[in-house]
Amino acid sequence: MSSSIMKNLFACLPADLENEQFDELLRAKNIRIERIVSKGHTSPETGWYDQEEHEWVLVLEGAGTLLFAEDNRQVTLRKGDYLHIPAHARHKVVWTEPEELTLWLAVHYSVEDITACE
Repeated sequence: MSSSIMKNLFACLPADLENEQFDELLRAKNIRIERIVSKGHTSPETGWYDQEEHEWVLVLEGAGTLLFAEDNRQVTLRKGDYLHIPAHARHKVVWTEPEELTLWLAVHYSVEDITACE
């Protein structure tokens, strides 16, 4: 077993961000964790995210708004807000803070038996 390596989610944040940045932090059989950095970025106009895995997403800095296809519902997440997105819940990012970085932590997983705590 290799030794643990400590890193920091706030390290190496880009000063200039032409494109949204996706950094995979961990991958295992049923889980993938990534850091997403946005600044005024949105999903492409056409198409939706329709993921095979469930996703739990947390906003660490900034803010972003998600739109869900099923009921045309918009959810705005700000610093500290998190949301569970079930597999195949079609969604897209329609707004992120244009004046500052939005830092997301996304956990993608494929476990069937889940319980979201309230």
